[in-house]
Amino acid sequence: MEQFSVYFMEFIAAWGYVAIAVLMAAENACIPIPSELILGFAGYLIFDGQLGFGGALLAGMVGGLLGSFFAYYVGHYGGRSFVDKYGHYFFIKKSHVDIAQNWFDKYGLKAVFFSRMLPVVRTFISLPAGFAHVDAKKFFVCTVAGSLPWTALILFAGMMLGKSWQIMLAIGHEASLVFVGVCAVVIAVIYLRHHRKKAEAAAVDPE
Repeated sequence: MEQFSVYFMEFIAAWGYVAIAVLMAAENACIPIPSELILGFAGYLIFDGQLGFGGALLAGMVGGLLGSFFAYYVGHYGGRSFVDKYGHYFFIKKSHVDIAQNWFDKYGLKAVFFSRMLPVVRTFISLPAGFAHVDAKKFFVCTVAGSLPWTALILFAGMMLGKSWQIMLAIGHEASLVFVGVCAVVIAVIYLRHHRKKAEAAAVDPE
């Protein structure tokens, strides 16, 4: 993987936004390329003045969506049996699909949102969503909502770390868990405040 990482970085350095989109599409289509590598290095190139943040964010999101929908439709039309039979030709491990499947079975569409920020699961969650024939529009909304903050965060972290951006390759998994925890707390606080306001409004105007 170390040698491939060099090739990926050379690809991004040479082709910029196109390379970011292509590699993010591959990662979200279940090819195990760490997004911390793609987006972290892109963040460094932003720091170095070779790329713009907005362009890199757009490229990452477009590529991620294309890859996610590719995997979704593979799952939708091929089913689990197809993936189990042919997935190893594309470096898809059954154990990784099992992890994503367990997440989806437990949390449903919420898993599509939260798993976009988690290691391993984010790469494979589109498959069980396809297996379950989740509505494509809902899948799109959850994918965008989960991918946008993660993509922006990794780009920003790479930009802030500058020449030390490779630190993210060592701590990326732990950072993912922390970020998901923070998002869960924020969502819970927003939900509780909204619920409380509705309860207060109902008490003032019971009709």
